[in-house]
Amino acid sequence: MITMTDYILSIDQGTTSSRAIIFDIQGNIISSAQQEFPQIYPENGWVEHNPKDIWDSVLHTCRAVLSDNKIAIRAINSIGITNQRETTLLWDRRTGEPIYNAIVWQDRRTSDYCQQLKKQGKESLITEKTGLLLDPYFSATKLKWLLDNVQGARASAEAGELAFGTVDTFLLWHLTGGQSHKTDATNASRTMMFNIHQQCWDEDLLALFDIPKAILPEVHDSAADFGMTQDGLFDISLPILGIAGDQQAALFGQACFEPGSAKSTYGTGCFVMVNTGDKALTSHNKLLTTVGYRLNGKVSYALEGSIFVAGAVVQWLRDGVKLLDHASESESIAAQTPLDHGVYLVPAFTGLGAPHWDPDARGGILGLTRASGIAEIISAGLQSVCYQTCDLLAAMANDGIDIAELKVDGGMVANNWLLQFLADTVNSQVSRPQITETTALGAAFLAGLQSGLYQSQQHIQTLWQLNQQFVPNMDEALRTRLLKGWHEAVQRVLTTG
Repeated sequence: MITMTDYILSIDQGTTSSRAIIFDIQGNIISSAQQEFPQIYPENGWVEHNPKDIWDSVLHTCRAVLSDNKIAIRAINSIGITNQRETTLLWDRRTGEPIYNAIVWQDRRTSDYCQQLKKQGKESLITEKTGLLLDPYFSATKLKWLLDNVQGARASAEAGELAFGTVDTFLLWHLTGGQSHKTDATNASRTMMFNIHQQCWDEDLLALFDIPKAILPEVHDSAADFGMTQDGLFDISLPILGIAGDQQAALFGQACFEPGSAKSTYGTGCFVMVNTGDKALTSHNKLLTTVGYRLNGKVSYALEGSIFVAGAVVQWLRDGVKLLDHASESESIAAQTPLDHGVYLVPAFTGLGAPHWDPDARGGILGLTRASGIAEIISAGLQSVCYQTCDLLAAMANDGIDIAELKVDGGMVANNWLLQFLADTVNSQVSRPQITETTALGAAFLAGLQSGLYQSQQHIQTLWQLNQQFVPNMDEALRTRLLKGWHEAVQRVLTTG
């Protein structure tokens, strides 16, 4: 049993599952555990989680890896947390009990309210302060909905009896026994209430959304002293020293520390993020300006494109329409199917994200003929992920950022066919690292940086290792034809002009 204190426990709380991973100082995985939990769909476009499922799954997976016997719990240096972003929770400060289910980032129930604010001309104010577009995706309108629709919530909030948090804050609260009501700058930057230029909760936005400041958490650097786990939770109390939203954690885990370096994460959704250094670039192509990470009070900004459905399309093909028994089967099926089969699957199950931002769009399968079958639909599902990524990189190019290399991570990148088609579609080099759990790794790096395990970001950069590179080799005429068909299919499902 290893007892050196060079190990970090990373909590990766995602949209469909929670994972706990123990990393060594080199970034190698020593032990991991994962637990899925139910998705709740009360109405069309609504997505919720039971907060108890989130907490129980995190606690279960942490205890599983800490009792693995590979290392002693005293060998754990610290804990890092990364999380599904924008998902909104509100709970009683005294009991810790949520007053409603978590409203998930995918949820569209505030779409009409967002449209009202747009008609009132409020979007420019929001974008100027937060770098975000006015969309149901972000936390502010979800929080307003909770305050306005859960009986007694607003009165309790104004009396200081409730606490708001994104998932990181909710977990931190429970891990510390209610001692820490905190978040980091990356998660705060996704709430639509945080001024990314002044690095504080914005009074004008709180007034616009009618949100009492007293319910908001303290905002800290991404590497900071967030608190200690409460006695009795694990065999010993452990310090929590790193927090970042999942996409920013992946940016950090991919060591994208230089301006212009970019990563794309393929989980439930797909998120392309490029480091822009100390400049908060304004996009003219509906991309988001966000906090990449904040260390020692210094902000590194990023430009991000968000796709709501990536891995979720394979999950839908498997569980929703039963075209697959196992997600891994999609690779061999696509490999045996011609690329130009003519079928396009636009997975707008909960609207379309960047660069369209149409919350009311819904999915469609187009181009079907009598010759189309299961293989073509499955192939079209995988291709949709690459086409959507291509749309994001095109938007970034129009904003003046050309990406020569795209570092990729997430569950889908085990699929070699997908990554080759991605390289061909985006016409750029695609690089897969040795450790593809870069979201969890980024949280571990942040915690290790705070504890002193890592001396610097340069130290972390030396740990990044390439697994495989994919170089574009598709005929340009075919690429152009495939993308033309995709864009025509997208136009068919859009509800906005």
